[in-house]
Amino acid sequence: MLSGILISVAFLVACGLALAGLLLLAERRILNFGPCTIDINNGKKVLQVDGGNNLLAALAENDIFIPSACGGRGTCAYCKLKVLDGGGTAGPIETPYLTQEEIKDKVRLSCQVRLRNDVRIRIPNHLFDIKRFRGRVEHKRSLTHDTVELRIALEEPSQISFQAGQYIQLESEPYRGREAVMRAYSISSPPSQNNAVETVIRLVPDGICTTWVFEVLKENDPVTFSGPYGEFHLSDPDRPCLFVAGGSGMAPIWSMLRDMRENNNRRPVSYFFGALTQADLFYVDDLRQLERDTDWFRFIPALSNEPPESDWEGERGLITDVITRHRPETAGDEAYLCGSPGMIDAAVRVLTAGGMPENQVFYDKFA
Repeated sequence: MLSGILISVAFLVACGLALAGLLLLAERRILNFGPCTIDINNGKKVLQVDGGNNLLAALAENDIFIPSACGGRGTCAYCKLKVLDGGGTAGPIETPYLTQEEIKDKVRLSCQVRLRNDVRIRIPNHLFDIKRFRGRVEHKRSLTHDTVELRIALEEPSQISFQAGQYIQLESEPYRGREAVMRAYSISSPPSQNNAVETVIRLVPDGICTTWVFEVLKENDPVTFSGPYGEFHLSDPDRPCLFVAGGSGMAPIWSMLRDMRENNNRRPVSYFFGALTQADLFYVDDLRQLERDTDWFRFIPALSNEPPESDWEGERGLITDVITRHRPETAGDEAYLCGSPGMIDAAVRVLTAGGMPENQVFYDKFA
């Protein structure tokens, strides 16, 4: 009986060693992939890269920057693109972020596509224009207790071309044992200031990049970012605009307003900005000055948690309730929303209930 058990154990050990050997051989084969070809947009650009890397990193090494905010861990879902051939099937890390329609349409998270052979992919054409920039912090200015304005003077390249409403991906440096990451921040400066970019950054508790910005990054420090990204910008029609934002969602709206003023765009604008208390408001003096200087702009800040006994004489309550009070009928308007997903979803419901078609609502969710 004992000898039978020993033989069985020996057999299992032998099987285990054989399996380990096969896995090691497979791993070695994976690590020794030869060159792979990445065909982008039916030959618009063809890259020769080393196999074994992920698609997101391989593209970035060749100056094609796909949006990403999680450092390639597959948790942000920003890096979606179409892998027409050669990418295999979506794995368990990806599928929670892909709809059935996207899976059928061969959409993948590029950070999860391992290059084992030649691939054909499709990306939006505007991503070919994205560059990596080196610059230096010209100033870091506190706007509220948890919000700063960062202005980055460009060094290489020395100029940037973007549309008001677009964003950059700021690259943090390793610090205090925390890894480098990339995070998306909307540009708040107007496109006319093409030798620098400004952005508004709100502190995320224990956030890797925002903590780096608030506690480590100093004026005159070197920084790196890529951009511009995004398709959030003003459309061509001259319908009246409703701008709705909260917190650092101010950034792209402030860029749009400055651009409109500089280009004498006189589309009527009502800007609803939601905050908790007066301490969370910023750029108020600038926005009130814009009201005085123009006949097309109106600023309506609303506070949802302001103490009842305070001296605040403006609007109170949720920003969606304030919109309903001021603009119950919205069929003829166009809306631009920026902020948290919850705020944007609630605003979309209010605007469409007032008659605004969904194709006239544009937004940038700060997920």
